[in-house]
Amino acid sequence: MKTPRDMVSLLHLRHQRKNLATLSGIALGSIFPRPRKCPEAPGPLHSTTVSPLPQTLRDDFVHWCGGNPAKWEHEVSPWLFPQWGLPVLAKTLNDIPWQLTRVVNQGCRVEWNGPLPAGAPLTVSAQLMDLEVTERRARMHQRLCTGPLDHPDALVADVFAVVSLSHGKGKTREPPRVPSDHLRLTGLRAEPHDGRRFALLTGDFNPIHWVGPYAKLAGFGGVILHGFGTMARAGQALLDSWLDGDKRALQSLDVRFVRPLRIPSEVSLFCDTTNEHTVRLSVGQAPGETARMLGTATRRTP
Repeated sequence: MKTPRDMVSLLHLRHQRKNLATLSGIALGSIFPRPRKCPEAPGPLHSTTVSPLPQTLRDDFVHWCGGNPAKWEHEVSPWLFPQWGLPVLAKTLNDIPWQLTRVVNQGCRVEWNGPLPAGAPLTVSAQLMDLEVTERRARMHQRLCTGPLDHPDALVADVFAVVSLSHGKGKTREPPRVPSDHLRLTGLRAEPHDGRRFALLTGDFNPIHWVGPYAKLAGFGGVILHGFGTMARAGQALLDSWLDGDKRALQSLDVRFVRPLRIPSEVSLFCDTTNEHTVRLSVGQAPGETARMLGTATRRTP
């Protein structure tokens, strides 16, 4: 029997025009690069307004995350921010001297300050906040703010990405592990076509997530789940389990994507919930095994 996750419609492509145009520009820029200097940070602020998203897209996304769309009837899930945010975030990196195809997402911190109303246009702004360049790498910090006209920072996402500048292999490091004191909260299985489904829902069509041969050539051995996808499922699971479905109770989610999550994979969300207001979380197969994502989440105090 097929589940709602299996039935992500190809019709969602029509809502991803801006993301597809952005990816096309990135691809062309990798073929025809032009010399550039490192931009100063903070960089200029890029702003736009996005129209309300269709309910079918919002519902399918919540299904994909493992949630109940009925509970999001009047709001947009905060984990859907790549859908409207990626084109604006890409503009903040227009002047970096490295190909955008080499940029790797390292992590994200989301601060949830208020609801994103489903039926209203949303203001979106993005800015390059910091750029740190060493001999080995360039690390970028971007900030994306989204909200209704009267609350433009209802959702603040700080995105961290890196470009490797060294051509040789670095030291082999011991992989991060799921902490031994973390308890299993729920399963977060990465299903065979989850990369393609997340791409249809968000417009993030990076081929490492859904084209097997390309992902192997890129060194991943096969397709890997979007880091934002792992974050989205973990965030929804925290809302449903740790916070008993109370959306207003989640204040922030701060994660690092420490190892790629191959598709398909059987993994779980593990947590240390001994602190009432903050939980440490991890994604992997079991305590002591390689972690794919590590982070913390905080509960809003009354």
